[in-house]
Amino acid sequence: MIIAAADGSALGNPGPAGWAWYVDDDCWASGGWPRGTNNMGELMAVLDLLQQTAHVDDELHVFCDSKYVIDSVTKWMAGWKRKGWKKSDGKPVLNVELMKALDAAMEGRRDRVRFEWVKGHAGHKLNEAADRRANAAASAYQRGVEPDAGPGFAGSSTAHPDAAVGQVEEEPDLFSDLDDAAPTPEEHVVALERSLLTDGVRSDRAAVAALLHPDWQEVGRSGRLWTRDDVLAEIGPIEPVRLEVVTVDRLGPDTILLVWRAVADGRSTLRSSLWLRSGEQWQQRFHQGTPEG
Repeated sequence: MIIAAADGSALGNPGPAGWAWYVDDDCWASGGWPRGTNNMGELMAVLDLLQQTAHVDDELHVFCDSKYVIDSVTKWMAGWKRKGWKKSDGKPVLNVELMKALDAAMEGRRDRVRFEWVKGHAGHKLNEAADRRANAAASAYQRGVEPDAGPGFAGSSTAHPDAAVGQVEEEPDLFSDLDDAAPTPEEHVVALERSLLTDGVRSDRAAVAALLHPDWQEVGRSGRLWTRDDVLAEIGPIEPVRLEVVTVDRLGPDTILLVWRAVADGRSTLRSSLWLRSGEQWQQRFHQGTPEG
C-alpha cells in the first residue's frame, strides 16, 4: 500500500500558489502557478499523486486536510458529471478542469484509492511534510523562480499530463466552493484569519470592521496597543504574509484561540488571535504579535 499526504497553499488566494504530495523524503513532488487559489493547490496535489502512481496496482491511501477535496472526489463528482458539471444550484462547478482530470485519474481505481481527512497543522508527519513543500512552491512563485519539483514517484513518466488550469476565481476563504458541507468552526476561523491578510479585505474598511469585535485590541510586534478605531483609520494594502498555523484550540462553544506564525521578508512573528462567535458570526476579539529570533 502507498501511504501519502497531499496539500495545497496560496499566498493571497488567489496569488502565488503551490501544491505537494509526500510519501517519504525520497518520494514526493511539488509544483504550482504564479497565480492560483488554495483549492486549486489542494486538488492538483491529489491529481498529480494519482497521475504519478497510475502505473502501479498498489492500493493508495491519501491523507488530506481539505474536506472540499475529499467530498468533491468521493461524494459530489458523480452528480456534477451527470448534470454536465453543474452544482445543485445550477451554477458551474469551480475548478472544473481539475475536477474533470481527477475524474479521469480515478477511473478504474475507485476501489483502490482511499481518502482520509486529517486536521491540518496538528503534527501529522506526512501532512506537515506536504504542507511545507506546498508552501515552499508558493513562495518560490512569489519570488519569481521555479519550485523544486521533487524526485516524484519511481517509474513514473516525467511527462505525466497536467490538467489545463485557466479558471482562477477569488475565494473569500478556503471553503467557498462547498455546496453540500460546511467547514468546522476551527477551519472557518483559520480562513477568516487568512482573509485579513489579503489586500482585497485589508483595503476595504467595511470588510475589516465586520471581522473585528467592537472591543477589539491588539498588542503589536512593536509593543504598541492598537484599538479597532486605530486599525480602521489606517486601512490599506499590506505586505504579503504567509500564515502558518501552529495550534487551533476550542476554548468554549463560542471561543477559539488561534496561534500562528506570520512569515514575511525573511522574518517571522508568532501571533495569537482570540475569536468569539455571536450568533453565526465569528469576530476577532484580541490579537498579539511577538517577534521570533
